[in-house]
This record gives sequence, C-alpha cells and structure tokens, in this order.
Amino acid sequence: MSSLAMSASDTLVLARRNLARIPRQPDLLIAYTIQPVMFVLLFVYVFGGAIQTPGFDYVDFLMPGIIVQSIAFGGFVTALGLAEDVKKGLIDRFRSLPMSRAAVLLGRTISDVALNCLSLVVLFAVGFLAGFNFIDASVVEIVAGIALCLFLGYAFSWIFALIGLFSSSPETANAIGFTLIFPLTFASSVFVPVESMPDGLRQFAEVNPFTTISDAVRSLWLGTPAHTDVWMAFVWCTALTVIFAPLAVARYRTVAAK
Repeated sequence: MSSLAMSASDTLVLARRNLARIPRQPDLLIAYTIQPVMFVLLFVYVFGGAIQTPGFDYVDFLMPGIIVQSIAFGGFVTALGLAEDVKKGLIDRFRSLPMSRAAVLLGRTISDVALNCLSLVVLFAVGFLAGFNFIDASVVEIVAGIALCLFLGYAFSWIFALIGLFSSSPETANAIGFTLIFPLTFASSVFVPVESMPDGLRQFAEVNPFTTISDAVRSLWLGTPAHTDVWMAFVWCTALTVIFAPLAVARYRTVAAK
C-alpha cells in the first residue's frame, strides 16, 4: 500500500472514531442541534420585530447568517477533542502506532464536515418551519451556498484544531474559542444589516469575513447584489485554511514530540 493510500485509510479510520464518540457523548451534538434552533427561534420571534431588513422578511435575512455562524462554530468539537486527547496522553499513543501522522488532524476536520451536514439539515428544517425560503435561487446557487458554508466550517475546524492543541484542557479550549471568535459574529451582518451600526463598528463589520460570507450566501440564496462577496468569500475560506492548517500541523508535531 502506498503512503498516500495508507494516509487516506488512517484518516477515514480516525474520522469514524470521532463520529463513533457521538452516540456515547450525545451532549456534543448540542452545538449542532439544540443551540442553532434556539438562536433561530430567539432572533426570529423575540428580536425579529424590532430589526428592519428592507426588502426581506427578517427570517429570510437571518437564516443565511445563522447558518454561517453555526457552521463556523462546528469546529468546537475538534478543539475540545484534541485538548482532551492531549490531556489524556492519547496523542502519545497515536505516535507509537504505525500510522500516518497527518491522519489525526485530517480525521478530525473531515468528521467535522459530516457533523456540519447534520447541522445544515437541522437549520434548514427549523428555518423552513419559521418561514424561510429561497428567493429566485437556482439549484446551482443553492448548492454553491451550501458548499461555501461547508468550506467555511472546514476552515474553522483548522482554527479550532490549533486552539485545542494550545489549550491545557477542554474547558480552556472552549473559553478561548468562544472569547476570540464569538464577538466577530455579532460585529458583522450575521444578525443585522451593517448599515444600522454606528461609525467605527460599521467599518469593522464591513471588512469582517463573517459579513462577506453571510452576504455571499444571501446573494446566492436570496438574489441580493453579489458585488465581490461570493468570490471573496471563497478567498477568505481558502486563506483561513492555508494559514491555519500548517500552523495546526506544526503545533501537533510539537505536542507529539514532547
């Protein structure tokens, strides 16, 4: 068996291992099921009446942003899992096995893609029940929006992998990830139009990648003017992956060498 085939096989084995943990730890599914549902219901029925989104019902404006936020945060499971593996010494056991060193991180990030697909199913179901619908969107545009969301989730899986490998415990990984990334979603167009924000914050929100990606998904699903959002969204996702994947791999090698 070639080294590439061995690496792919090991990656799939570890991806299945990560997914097999879910039935034994169903609380890990909260981030993919209950939490997104709560966000949708809270913003649509509690805040929706007070937020003006000219040209759209608030639920139509909200759903692309909520989906972007939820998919990005799907990588929390990777951060928690890697922090736990390091704490329990499981990384040392992996190092002693005749397996690909790349498989540990690749297996984590690929399993995140599968879990993010579950999150999408839940979010679409809740969104449709709340009144969301695609507007003037072709099948190709809908699929492109879904692909963009999954690409974003994959990019953020590497970010959370790096956070997990730097953290001393799962609790620390959760606190760091939440503190660093959660404010970015609120200082963006995820929940409200950036035009409603005061000077200073508005300019920051306009260059925030969450704004670019949320607006790109709205362009694909709702027919809003695309401008440069769609291709810039893919550029952002590519850049985040290219930057943080090597950093996570380098940190993994450092941790595994200890």
